[in-house]
Amino acid sequence: MTDLKDAEPFIGPYSHGETLSIMAASRPARIKACAEALLDGLGDVDVLVNRTGLAMLPMVDTVRDTAFHLGEVLLAEAHIRVPGRNVEGYGAVVGRDLEHAMAIAVIDAAIAAEHSGELVLEFLDSEKTHQEEGDRKRLRKVEATRVQMETF
Repeated sequence: MTDLKDAEPFIGPYSHGETLSIMAASRPARIKACAEALLDGLGDVDVLVNRTGLAMLPMVDTVRDTAFHLGEVLLAEAHIRVPGRNVEGYGAVVGRDLEHAMAIAVIDAAIAAEHSGELVLEFLDSEKTHQEEGDRKRLRKVEATRVQMETF
């Protein structure tokens, strides 16, 4: 079920879900630098959660169109509050990089506070372009291994 709020644009052309997906797959050094640039103007930050743990990895059986859990995955997550702006931010990333998860949470809170939107949009556009290029390269490698078979 899709959350209706998530379907609406959140920042620029991106929904909240798209924004979080781009940030979770972003290059760690780039997202950490973006979050650092936002922190000074954001104000005091209260860290509510900053931990690693296991979470169930949901998948969808494309034949039966049913959801199932593939197994557990290590997850780093962060949840922050910015009391001066009355907003919260959340970030989660596969693995144990707590700084990456915290950077996602900071940017999420900055978006909710409508703080430095141009900087965030520039970051999201750049990372989405980088991710799409990586996907294209990967697809070209997969296509190169395709074998044409004759059928009798």
